[in-house]
Amino acid sequence: MIDAKFPKGTLWLASQSPRRQQLLRDLGLEFQVLKIEVEETFPDELRREEIPLYLSQLKAKAARILLEEGNVCITADTIVWNNQKVLNKPFDAIEAKQMLSELSGRMHEVVTAFTLVSHKESISEFVVTEVYFKQLSQEEIDFYVNQFKPFDKAGAYGIQEWIGYIGVQKIIGSYFNVVGLPVFELFQALQKIRF
Repeated sequence: MIDAKFPKGTLWLASQSPRRQQLLRDLGLEFQVLKIEVEETFPDELRREEIPLYLSQLKAKAARILLEEGNVCITADTIVWNNQKVLNKPFDAIEAKQMLSELSGRMHEVVTAFTLVSHKESISEFVVTEVYFKQLSQEEIDFYVNQFKPFDKAGAYGIQEWIGYIGVQKIIGSYFNVVGLPVFELFQALQKIRF
């Protein structure tokens, strides 16, 4: 069904994230990677889901210019929302360890928004997952940051990595959303998009 709807060369992903690319492959989709240049900044007044929605739509606007007629592009953005503030990608090891200390022993939300864009329309959705961390020791935080260098990940962690195995007590909502793409909701939206 998907192959019939999206022949080769029709579907594009505007993301360099290896995790998003793998999730799309695991869905059985053939796609091409579209490289776009977008400064990922957002207005200060935005809160929670407004931030990734704004950024995924910003990326979609840039991608749409590059799309040929009959193509569809997926853009996405993931944030960690903790204690009424956003945790983006850490700048360095010090900031990464600080972020993990903030997440330790409490619940935070991971919010991913995606936008599908074609020449005919655009669809945006967001998904929220609650993630509960145990109380992490300084040793565990130091080991993870030093070994895995999670500087390309919102909130300074990847749930699919060591820290997720030993640190995440439970999640409420979509696991794949925390990895970086809510594949269930994306698959539903792909059935609806006109291109």
